[in-house]
Amino acid sequence: MLDSKKKFFVHDSSFVDENCRIGTNTKIWHFSHIMGGSYIGDNCNIGQNVVISPDVVIGNNVKIQNNVSVYTGVTCEDNVFLGPSVVFTNILNPRSLISRKNEFRKTLLMEGASIGANATIICGVTIGKFALIGAGSVITKDIKNYSLVYGNPGKNKGWVSEHGEKLEFDSNLHAQCKLSKDRYKLINDTVHKL
Repeated sequence: MLDSKKKFFVHDSSFVDENCRIGTNTKIWHFSHIMGGSYIGDNCNIGQNVVISPDVVIGNNVKIQNNVSVYTGVTCEDNVFLGPSVVFTNILNPRSLISRKNEFRKTLLMEGASIGANATIICGVTIGKFALIGAGSVITKDIKNYSLVYGNPGKNKGWVSEHGEKLEFDSNLHAQCKLSKDRYKLINDTVHKL
């Protein structure tokens, strides 16, 4: 159902709790639950069977594929992509009989980061701008901007452009994206867009 006052779409099988902010042109598909206190920006696509927990922040133009639970403590900046069945945690040592809600660790996905299907993001990390995390990876530490990371545990295997193309650096540590022609420089093991 399109809410003509709020200008976003929520499928009839989904639930949106009170005290949520959902942006213009955002679409929330089948069997999803947006919990109170969460913030979702404009032009987002929330797939089937997605849970957005209380106080989660989702930026603009974020794509969340099916079967993802985004737990309290997670922030996704603009243009983040979460592949199918991505897993987040928010506590390092969970126990059913001990409440640890005051111990939730913050996880930040910076602008343009993309997380492949079935990847697991252990809480308390920052994933840098335009980083690309391979399917099935387990992320246990901070990831630098433009990193190409995969494996268990996830390790840096190279660098990618904002378009997701692998960057090949020359002897002067310069690279050019094949698609956009944008140029990048590797300085002290960190990629910078020129």
